[in-house]
Amino acid sequence: MLFYLGKRITEIFITLIGITLLSFFIIHLAPGKPTDVLTDLNPKITPEARERLEKYYGLDKPIIVQYLLWAKRIVKLDFGDSFSTDRRPVWEKIKERVPVTVSINLLSMLLIFVIAIPVGISSATRQYSLYDKITTVGVFLGFAMPAFWLGILLMMLFGVYLQWLPISGLKSMNYETLSAGGKVLDLAKHLALPVFVSAFGGIAGISRYMRSSMLEVIRQDYIITARAKGLPESKVIYKHALRNALLPIITLLGLSVPGLIGGSVIFEQIFSIPGMGQLFWMSVMQRDYPLIMGLLTIGAILTLIGNMLADLCYAVVDPRIRRK
Repeated sequence: MLFYLGKRITEIFITLIGITLLSFFIIHLAPGKPTDVLTDLNPKITPEARERLEKYYGLDKPIIVQYLLWAKRIVKLDFGDSFSTDRRPVWEKIKERVPVTVSINLLSMLLIFVIAIPVGISSATRQYSLYDKITTVGVFLGFAMPAFWLGILLMMLFGVYLQWLPISGLKSMNYETLSAGGKVLDLAKHLALPVFVSAFGGIAGISRYMRSSMLEVIRQDYIITARAKGLPESKVIYKHALRNALLPIITLLGLSVPGLIGGSVIFEQIFSIPGMGQLFWMSVMQRDYPLIMGLLTIGAILTLIGNMLADLCYAVVDPRIRRK
């Protein structure tokens, strides 16, 4: 198991280098420069002043040199300073936002797991029943519905018409005056819609995959034998079939991490949540290269760690994986 873990960590390190290299070059291929934000609206700016600004930000060097300088700083865990007017260190800005995005994504993963797995199992064990048809329709709705549209619909329903839930931010204005229980309830109300919107597509997809996987497993000979021996149906499903049916789902849950983190850009903008997604959107609009690279690097690390945890869970469930 230690050899397997070491191999996966080495692969993660190599993959991370590839991701940062590609991201750095793609960012610099985009039209415009960070200095344009500072100079475009200033009619008095001279070409010499533009050159001085580019030299100040290190943009006058070849791209490969800029990347190597950036990578050299990253080895020391120095993400540099933001190009925005506050000039704050990139890491300070990111670490303020990481807990929010990670918390929402963990809650989304938990919601996906809690809802999608039982729905998939019950749908498979009731194949072609009315329940199975209703869940199938729900799954197709989940696949087809864009997250931003669902978010706006829920904001209108629960925030504007019913006024049950807040529609933006993480805390109410009177948050500091609330009791401990009141603060937890306030946070829960603010997170309810963003977490549901973030998890909705995943619930649809994972429940469908769980149904297919369970149907494949319960048709195996050893399941037929277990039933022929007179074992209770619940024991056949939850003890003999579930473990094997979960194998592909574990992989899919790991692969869904990039989608959840990438989707943060959408729902954090819609619900005005101060997370990594909102910060990423602002950094792209300002062409803040150090901040974009810092966010991409942290996002890539979180994604790779999520995938590694999924692979480890897969190896624990199926020992054949460790021997390959």
